[in-house]
Amino acid sequence: MGNNIILIGMPGCGKTTFGAKLAERLPDYIHIDLDSVIERTAGMKISDIFAKYSEDYFRKLEYDTIKSCCTGSNRIISTGGGAFENPDNRATFLKTGKVFYLKTNPDILYERLADDSSRPLLQKENPREILENMLKKREENYKKAHYTINTDLLSEDEIIRFILNEADS
Repeated sequence: MGNNIILIGMPGCGKTTFGAKLAERLPDYIHIDLDSVIERTAGMKISDIFAKYSEDYFRKLEYDTIKSCCTGSNRIISTGGGAFENPDNRATFLKTGKVFYLKTNPDILYERLADDSSRPLLQKENPREILENMLKKREENYKKAHYTINTDLLSEDEIIRFILNEADS
């Protein structure tokens, strides 16, 4: 297993935020936010990729980006919420680092995402219901992570300390 730290979970669970905070504490690591890399590479926002091409097209870009970003070591990788659904992506993540599932209550997720128009999968009627159904569908795969952290019960500092301790073991 590689030494990368890979953060997975639903949109709004804190993958990007915790990735940046971990990078501050681990100067030998670089933080990679996969969605940001995809947007830079494609030259457009993810919501525009979905609208102009399709979710399938986006997932292909995501797959290619994951393959290239996971080849190195000392990386903190914040994934997109659906990245762990693809069995090939999942195998790559599990092989190249320790995978941490940031489990977050759907009510908290909804509260964080309610006004975020950049989430293409939630730009439909009944976004709360979509979020809950998405979580039910994805939870089975999320549970395949090396570690599950219930973010509802811990402070930011406790979450960071847990990840640092496990990544170091």
